[in-house]
Amino acid sequence: MTASDPEHIAILGAGVIGLTSSIVLAHAYPSSKITIIAKHFPGDRSIEYTSPWAGANWSSMANDNGPLEKYDLVTFNRFGEIMDGKDVHGCKVQRKGEGNEAGLGRQEMWAVLGAPIEQTNLLTPQTGRIWYDELVGGLRNLTNEELPEGAVFGLEFPSTFRINTQVYLQWLQSQALSKGVKLERRQLSSIRELLASHPDTSILLNATGLGALKLEDVRDTNMYPTRGQTVLVAEPKTPMKRMYEHEQTYYSSPKRIDPTTTYVFPRTLGGGVILGGSRQDNDWSNEWDSELEAQILERSCKLAPELGKPEDLQIIARNIGLRREYRCMLWVSGALLIRMIASRKGGPRIEIEKETQKWNVAVVHAYGHSGAGYQASWGTAERVLELVQKALSPSAKL
Repeated sequence: MTASDPEHIAILGAGVIGLTSSIVLAHAYPSSKITIIAKHFPGDRSIEYTSPWAGANWSSMANDNGPLEKYDLVTFNRFGEIMDGKDVHGCKVQRKGEGNEAGLGRQEMWAVLGAPIEQTNLLTPQTGRIWYDELVGGLRNLTNEELPEGAVFGLEFPSTFRINTQVYLQWLQSQALSKGVKLERRQLSSIRELLASHPDTSILLNATGLGALKLEDVRDTNMYPTRGQTVLVAEPKTPMKRMYEHEQTYYSSPKRIDPTTTYVFPRTLGGGVILGGSRQDNDWSNEWDSELEAQILERSCKLAPELGKPEDLQIIARNIGLRREYRCMLWVSGALLIRMIASRKGGPRIEIEKETQKWNVAVVHAYGHSGAGYQASWGTAERVLELVQKALSPSAKL
């Protein structure tokens, strides 16, 4: 171990942020002991483990002309480098391009909205433009003939990313393990409890997502759940050539609540097609909404005619985000999988803990990404590294 390497980095949480951060930190500090401590890991089917049930794709919601855009930019570039077989913090796929073992894919996407672009949050206020226009290959305005019923405005993304989350999380974990990162399955009530069981900890990363609301010595009351329903269906016989998003008021609503949000995301490697959905902030209902399911299927088939008729779709799983009093059921037609999305007032918290005397080690927080966890993951992890380096520097006051 070099003099600059911390003895032990502890990471609390094994979602996409915790796993990605472990890889970046292990690459930067190869001599350090790194341990991910979590109740759930990739492969678990739990009501509390959010990352496996994400859509997921790259479709930036950031418009701050600052760090949020940067996190998404970095991640877009890292996804591309991984797909192209390049080294990313010591990670490299064996099979580059589509069908790679990481579960990443490039695909066209249509994003349509129920309001003119000027009434949405797509434009960065400081620049008056969509910051990722050139990044995705040059956005194209959809013609009136291409717009679905109810849409006012639409954009074609020539190329963005889709993610088979079940495969990608397992790949991240395998990359972390290959770097010597240790996994420890444990349910903790506080950061103090973790530090007591790991007294050699030099610095800790809190990547607990909604768990930050429950940790006794964090209790971040800015965290809140976002309820959503999605349906996983089998792929159509003819492969889909694009993803679809149809947002009625999502981008223009400061509360980001729209029960009629529609999206269709084909997953790579035979992962089916995710149909959504809804985003209902602070809705704690634990009841599956069959009427909403029927609407999702109908709207998805209208948006993406290649899916066929709603009654012909083969449902693999039903997903719903709830509060902690969950139940899990297995239906003949598919599994009802319970999940929750961790949202946060004021956006994600990515910073060094300001209360320097709270614990006997420095703590870096990285949570509260809401639906942007995957598309901000590598940018967040690289920012985590910067914060760890700052916290460990001789000039840091602990």
